[in-house]
Amino acid sequence: MATYKKKGHKPTDKGDQQRVDESQSTTAEVFNILDDTASKSEQWIEKNSKPLFYGLVIIVVLGLGLLAYNKFVTEPAELAASNELAFPRKYFNDASVAGSSIDSLLNLGLEGADGKYGFVDIAVKFSGTKAGNLANYYAGVSYLQLKEYDKAIEYLEKFNSDDALLGPVALGAMGDAFADINQPEQALEYYTKAANLRDNEFTTPLFLEKAGFIALELKEFAKAESLFSKIKAKYSKSEQGTNVDKYINAAKYAE
Repeated sequence: MATYKKKGHKPTDKGDQQRVDESQSTTAEVFNILDDTASKSEQWIEKNSKPLFYGLVIIVVLGLGLLAYNKFVTEPAELAASNELAFPRKYFNDASVAGSSIDSLLNLGLEGADGKYGFVDIAVKFSGTKAGNLANYYAGVSYLQLKEYDKAIEYLEKFNSDDALLGPVALGAMGDAFADINQPEQALEYYTKAANLRDNEFTTPLFLEKAGFIALELKEFAKAESLFSKIKAKYSKSEQGTNVDKYINAAKYAE
C-alpha cells in the first residue's frame, strides 16, 4: 500500500536531520547565487544605463527614419517613376504592331519626346525603383530590335526580376544578342540560364530549343541531344515539342 509523508513531518533520526540540513544549505546557496547574480546585473545596468538609453534611442530614431524615408522618399519616387514609364511604354507597345515605322517608335520610346523621359533617362533618374528597373528591360529589348546589340546587352544586364516570364525573357534576349554578334558560347550560356530560371510551358521549351540549336552549331552534340530530350520528356505538347524528335536524331547521329 502506498505511503506518503504528512505535512510537518519531523526527521526521525540523525540521517534524516542531516539530509534536511544539507537540503536547506543547498537551497540557501542557490538563492545566494541568484541574489549575487541579480545584484551584479543591476550594477551593470546602472553603470551602463546611459549607453543603453542612447542605444535604444538610436534604434527608435533609425526605425522612425526608415518609415519616414519610405513614406516621403521611396513611395513618391516609385509613383513618379511609374507615371513617367507610361509614356515610353506606349511607343514600345505601338512598335510591336507597327510596320515600317517601328524604328522611329522604338527610338521615341528610348529617348522620349515632348518633354517626357524615355527609357534611357528613366533608368538613370529613377534608378533603384521598380519602374527604373523595368526601364532597363524595355531599353534592352528596344536596342535588340534596333540591332544595337552592345547597348541591348548593357541594359539587359542591369535588369533584375523574379517574374516567371520577364526574368527568363530578359536572359533569353541577351542570348539573342550574343547569337546575333556571333558569340555562340555566350548565347548558349544565356539560353541555358533562361531555360533553367523558371519552369513553365512557354519560356522553358523555347530557350531549351534555342540552346539546342546553338549547341549543334558548336558541335556539342551530346549537350544538344540532352537539351532537346528535355523538351520531349517534359514539354512534348509545346510548340517546340512538335518536331523535337528530328532534332534529337540530328544531334544523336551527327557524329
